[in-house]
Amino acid sequence: MTISDTGAGPLSGLKILDIATIIAGPMAGSLLADFGAEVVKLELPGVGDGLRGFPPLKEGKPLWWKVTNRGKYHGTLDLRKDDGAKLFLDLVSQMDVLIENFRPGTLDRWGLDIETLWKANPRLVVLRVSGFGQDGPMANQPGFARIFEAMGGLTHITGDPDRPPVHTGYPLADSIGGLFGAFSICAALLKVVRSERQEGEEIDLAMTEAVLRLLESLPIEYDQLGDVRERVGNKNTYSAPSDVYMTSDKRYVSLAGSTNRTFRYNAAAIGQPELVDDPRFASNVARVKHVEELDKIFGAWIAAHTLDEVIASFREHNGTIAPIYGMDQVFDDAQYKARNAIVSVSDEDFGSVRMQGLVPRFRKAPGKIRWAAKGLGADNDYIYKTLLNLDDQEIETYREQGIL
Repeated sequence: MTISDTGAGPLSGLKILDIATIIAGPMAGSLLADFGAEVVKLELPGVGDGLRGFPPLKEGKPLWWKVTNRGKYHGTLDLRKDDGAKLFLDLVSQMDVLIENFRPGTLDRWGLDIETLWKANPRLVVLRVSGFGQDGPMANQPGFARIFEAMGGLTHITGDPDRPPVHTGYPLADSIGGLFGAFSICAALLKVVRSERQEGEEIDLAMTEAVLRLLESLPIEYDQLGDVRERVGNKNTYSAPSDVYMTSDKRYVSLAGSTNRTFRYNAAAIGQPELVDDPRFASNVARVKHVEELDKIFGAWIAAHTLDEVIASFREHNGTIAPIYGMDQVFDDAQYKARNAIVSVSDEDFGSVRMQGLVPRFRKAPGKIRWAAKGLGADNDYIYKTLLNLDDQEIETYREQGIL
């Protein structure tokens, strides 16, 4: 796929400058690139984004990197140096959005405070991603996904009640931050274009607060009832039966359903439709009170049947159960295949690689993934020749000075 390949989608024409690192900020940029935004990602010359060093690797090439920074133009710039800062501001003047995740005050120390950025581009939207926000007693503390999950309340409710809290094994908080980042950029841009003065916006995204926001009912539960939600393993605090069960062929399934209708379907699926007439199970509230009895009933039936038998019966009766997939099963699933949820993407190292497609789908402006993330500085010529009109000698001089 060539550098001239243009974006498609509802954000076509939007220009974003991404100087963030690792996952959350860059993911926000890639989500917008999926839907047509032109995203220029700048990294420190010779060093690059730390995500380039994250496993898994294939032939020394980082695979995670290829997804989190897909669809972007990749350049290098040391904006800590005076001439680098000037080039940076020249780029800022052409952009609609800047994404950064340095510790609060870092850009200010480099002479790139918000007023300087807005002087270069009064309409600029700046997304600042940090662990704890731009102010407060912990503003300058370092942050990682596990810290955000721990302090945001997510880890406390994850795991079995008689065991220590559990992290997911994947930096879920970073992905949460990426989603909030992309959403907040779109919200800010709408405000900019609707404003008569079309002033820019500065977005303060605290990752710990993003995790907390995702927990929806837990804060009001504590505020109004004094209850602190605790770990319940695979059970569900608001509906029953809801658990993870093993089939006779040692596969796992997850059962859900809170309404009387879904309970009726699920009871029929295990051949016990009379359960709906039992007073213990007459309502969701009653079923939650008698969750242990329901677990034994459903668990015993599932344990006596293979995965295929369980899924077939529940689908026949409109029940609400699902097999617990590994990624190999995701790739092989008929529903995912029918939806083309896993797509092949052009890649400079391996020809093509498969990864998730676009979520959600747009009917009239669907967007597309232009390419997997590239090598360090792969698009410097495009960025500095096409966008800033520098000639070869100027670019070479900047390279010799370590600015590019």
